[in-house]
Amino acid sequence: RILHVKTPRTQRLRFLAGQRVNLEIPGVAVTEMHVASCPCDDMNLQFHIIRDNNDAFSQYVFTRMKTNDIVNITGPQGQFSLHEDQPNPIVFIAFGKGFAPVKSLIEHAMTLDVTEYISLFWVVERTEELYMQNLCRAWADAFERFTYIPVVSPQAASIQGLQDELKRVIPSATEQHFYIAGDTNRVTATKNALLAQGVNANNIFIESIK
Repeated sequence: RILHVKTPRTQRLRFLAGQRVNLEIPGVAVTEMHVASCPCDDMNLQFHIIRDNNDAFSQYVFTRMKTNDIVNITGPQGQFSLHEDQPNPIVFIAFGKGFAPVKSLIEHAMTLDVTEYISLFWVVERTEELYMQNLCRAWADAFERFTYIPVVSPQAASIQGLQDELKRVIPSATEQHFYIAGDTNRVTATKNALLAQGVNANNIFIESIK
């Protein structure tokens, strides 16, 4: 589900694309979540809620939440942000729900026009997990130098599937900047694979998501 939170006009959330906050539904639950929207609109915030029957916050959003419910926000925190002073071509890699911070970064990069070339690889196990695929396709249609590649692969084989697609779309990766978000194991494995290909460690930015 997409959770839209509107802040009071006098209490906008000042945040960097890619950062996360704590969300609290009073008396119900608290959770940490990445802001999925662009900092260019710091009054209308977007969060992506994955269904989890063992998580009280997720359960509330899917079964009980109503328009105008109160959500308390504290933050932001996190260092996974856009390096605006470095105009290298950018490659975004999102594993599953890592798409939320990546979406924020992409929209921010487009707003600032910080680079001419952007590629997005969204790696999932099942096609239905590409819950905003129409938006990604719209980006690709609207921007000539934006490339969107969905990678649907079982988790055990997803790194190899991603590497195959990277080599097909980006033959030489050493000049790119990579922003990678998702579960720790696959984020780390992807970073190590890029380093083995000769990508400078200073050009790889990662965010591990529980």
